[in-house]
Amino acid sequence: MANDKIYGRSFSVTRADRERLNGHPSGVIWLTGLSGAGKSTLADGLERKLHRLGKRTYVLDGDNVRHGLSKDLDFTDAGRDENIRRVAEVAKLMMDGGLIVITAFISPFRKEREMARTLIGPENFFEVYLSTPLAVCEHRDPKGLYKLARAGRIQRMTGITSAYEIPEHPAFIADSSSETVDHTSERLLASLGWICRGSGAGIDD
Repeated sequence: MANDKIYGRSFSVTRADRERLNGHPSGVIWLTGLSGAGKSTLADGLERKLHRLGKRTYVLDGDNVRHGLSKDLDFTDAGRDENIRRVAEVAKLMMDGGLIVITAFISPFRKEREMARTLIGPENFFEVYLSTPLAVCEHRDPKGLYKLARAGRIQRMTGITSAYEIPEHPAFIADSSSETVDHTSERLLASLGWICRGSGAGIDD
């Protein structure tokens, strides 16, 4: 079926209705940084804190998505672009469902992140840059990817043979080599003032 024959359908229950039921606004917290920078660890720590505060959340993690939603994609620039596009689309749907979505993806290119920001909406998109130095990430090497890249067995390793474009204006910056995940997640939580706006019935439509 041609795309011009596909129409969007509106339903009676809206995002605002779901936010009101949940007692907090929804949105997307987009974590970006090198492999080994601490994205998944921070996502987990932040979600635990939000969960204890009674917030409805979900983490979209790079490895998990590659095992399912994007298992058909390679790691070429085109494959990475499509992976992030799919993630952004899913995050947007979850946000419409009233959830606070935390994404943990390298998302190395500015154009990818800008695409996600535009799709999700700048007012809903909170970019977090994990600035952990390459030397630290490579020393950690939790998946052995850097070692394989240095041996020439991985051709497109971000930070080694493929570029990572540092965010120009992230909403939050953290270096997991200089502070604990608990401290970082506390700082990040304190910066997310929009999460604490309203208590259910008081959330604006």
